[in-house]
Amino acid sequence: MTDPRGAFADLLDANRDYAASFSLAGFDGIARAGVAMVTCMDSRIDPLGMIGIEPGDAKILRNPGGRVTDQALVALVIGVNLLNVNRILVVHHTRCAMAQRSEAELHEAITRRSGVDATWMSLGVIDDQQRAVRAEVAKARSHPLIPDYVAVGGFIYDVDTGELTQIA
Repeated sequence: MTDPRGAFADLLDANRDYAASFSLAGFDGIARAGVAMVTCMDSRIDPLGMIGIEPGDAKILRNPGGRVTDQALVALVIGVNLLNVNRILVVHHTRCAMAQRSEAELHEAITRRSGVDATWMSLGVIDDQQRAVRAEVAKARSHPLIPDYVAVGGFIYDVDTGELTQIA
């Protein structure tokens, strides 16, 4: 097992630099731009930069595939009702691993890598991104605790060009 302290040393060094010029002290945590985004955990995605906003402007929810899961819905409900969110973006992206393999293929790859049978776990692969984006948007729009005045849009982000295209 790797020593956890040594494994994170570079990140803690970077954090000290970050903390030295930290500008959000005392901020109340509302979404200043009224934005929440559900997007993929893919490291090629810069959620704030892609829509021209800064830390403190939005609530960012990330998971494999950018799915509007039950937990994401909880966060959206809290954001809308308590944290100034009035616009929700559901953002999937091109070349997403969750959209390029079947559930069985991902299970096989995870099982092979981990040495533990992963078939019991639902991974939520995406067989049609545009249809999935529309379905995820419908989940958010139809939630009884997300009022009709909240704008909900669905998008696909191109990881090769940086362009965001609205789907729903």
